[in-house]
Amino acid sequence: MANELQGKRIAFIATEGVEQVELTEPWKAVEQAGGQPELISTDDNEFHAWNHFDKGDTFTPDKTAEEAQVDDYAGLVLPGGVANPDQLRTDENVVSFIRDFAATGKPIGVICHGPWTLIEAGVVQGREITSWPSLQTDLANAGANWVDKEVVVDAGLVSSRKPDDLPAFNAKIVEEFAEGKHEESAQKTREAIKH
Repeated sequence: MANELQGKRIAFIATEGVEQVELTEPWKAVEQAGGQPELISTDDNEFHAWNHFDKGDTFTPDKTAEEAQVDDYAGLVLPGGVANPDQLRTDENVVSFIRDFAATGKPIGVICHGPWTLIEAGVVQGREITSWPSLQTDLANAGANWVDKEVVVDAGLVSSRKPDDLPAFNAKIVEEFAEGKHEESAQKTREAIKH
């Protein structure tokens, strides 16, 4: 199964404060499956990842959200970390990219605090999803059905709660990215955007 993502580019959206392991472990899983990950951010400046409350490594984006084209990617990963999605959800280009990506029905992987960006994009209504427990009310208020499980798959939307869930999360995102578009996901997104 080393080449199940051969020829597929996968977008990772992150900025300062991303939880490092939630960026690097899915990245490795995509590479090991033959995919080509690309890092997208709010601008082209390098930023620090974090290991919980400690500064981690620095990362340099391949593209900005303004430059990135939805059609170029077969999948999208939204890592967590508290500061990361909180900053991303205030960037109009990031939010537009995520909304447009979700509308295609192509698979999305999101973990921990990452769903904040999906809420901002208006694409969680009617979706079953998990997250870091503190987002439960935010997701419910946005019309999602929050569940407490290691990994949840809803028509190509893969979600997990925390770094401990990464093995299950990584296996599922690779599987969903290999499967490709889900028309049911595109339909759910279109309905959510209308509301």
